[in-house]
Amino acid sequence: MIKLDITKIAPVVSAAEVKALEARVAEAQKALEEGTCPGNDFLGWLHLPTSITPEFLADVKATAAVLRGECEAVVVAGIGGSYLGAKAVIEALSNSFQWLVNDGKNPTILFAGNNIGEDYLAELTTYLRGKRFGVINISKSGTTTETALAFRLLKKQCEEQLGKETAKKVIVAITDAKRGAARTCADKEGYKSFIIPDNVGGRFSVLTPVGLLPIAVAGFDIDQLVKGAQDMEKMAAAPLAENPAAQYAATRYALYTKGKKIEILANYQPKLHFIAEWWKQLFGESEGKDGKGIYPASVDLTTDLHSMGQWIQEGERTIFETVISVETPEHKLLFPNDDENLDGLNFLAGKRVDEVNKMAELGTQLAHVDGGVPNIRIAIDRLDAYHLGQLIYFFEKACGIHCQLLGVNAFNQPGVEAYKKNMFALLGKPGYEKETEAIKARLK
Repeated sequence: MIKLDITKIAPVVSAAEVKALEARVAEAQKALEEGTCPGNDFLGWLHLPTSITPEFLADVKATAAVLRGECEAVVVAGIGGSYLGAKAVIEALSNSFQWLVNDGKNPTILFAGNNIGEDYLAELTTYLRGKRFGVINISKSGTTTETALAFRLLKKQCEEQLGKETAKKVIVAITDAKRGAARTCADKEGYKSFIIPDNVGGRFSVLTPVGLLPIAVAGFDIDQLVKGAQDMEKMAAAPLAENPAAQYAATRYALYTKGKKIEILANYQPKLHFIAEWWKQLFGESEGKDGKGIYPASVDLTTDLHSMGQWIQEGERTIFETVISVETPEHKLLFPNDDENLDGLNFLAGKRVDEVNKMAELGTQLAHVDGGVPNIRIAIDRLDAYHLGQLIYFFEKACGIHCQLLGVNAFNQPGVEAYKKNMFALLGKPGYEKETEAIKARLK
């Protein structure tokens, strides 16, 4: 199970100060459980893991098997929570050089609909030319600009290359049960579809078909992913003393009240890069409102010690650091001996590379703590589907609790709409005539 170490947050925050939040954490947990918190119509994630049935997983795996059997590549079209969770898990579990060592058993998983980059989309469609590819279109409304644009292009190309009948087999819609353009399209075309639950927001949707289907298509064990989340769901229902998610939330809040307004999520395993990207959306979009919230940043170490390390060590002391540490790597590699020893590193010969990495982690922790950076350590046994399932739910529950402590609605994102209104006005979207006139006047 996940192990949490908060002993290195002193002297900024004492263990007694974290424990003093016990009653407030219990109130936050109760508000989530009883649905009395702001945004209570989006609490479907709270008991999502234990509500997942074997029959549902069998349906997801059967659909994944069709795509795996028919396709060389599968494009996941979605933005924000509609792609980040799947990408995070797939990247974490994949061979680092999957593009070079693909054994033909698993389709290449690609992502689109998360930007409006013309070059990106042009290069994607060029790559797919002549290939048997499928599409997983993930959108509750079907009208999100980035995803709708990508899906238009992909649907057209898929039908032209494979024919409409085959395209029907390899295009899957994950959307609203009854409403929206994506639902209308899926029903009209006869696509296999899965429902995005109304009460689960995008950034909490990894354990719905939004995340589970792409992960299964990539060839990974969604049963174990769900099992890990189920076990963490049970653990994260406990009181503060036995609940790592609650402890993490309380520690973050205590640090925030002491002026630590930036959290840097660090890892020493490059495959965790997109876990950090998912984490940034989860916390940033959930708590960044009403002029409140910790700013979520991330670094990949030891790589970023040679770029961001100086700032972390000696910059403004408004930060704290949370490290995800993987206890056991999947491979074993020894540091080699070199007879000439020109680099002076023969003292490491025969040691596992991971031992060197772990000492870099420990040495960095000591340096950063000495430099005034409180440190939280989250240890997972290994980087597999089960432990990633634990980690996902751990962060989700901690986020829900922390937002209650902050006094913000964790489940809305009103600020996200601001750019869309401006973009539609600038593009002259019908119905935005007054906004178009006003924004053009501003730009004169």
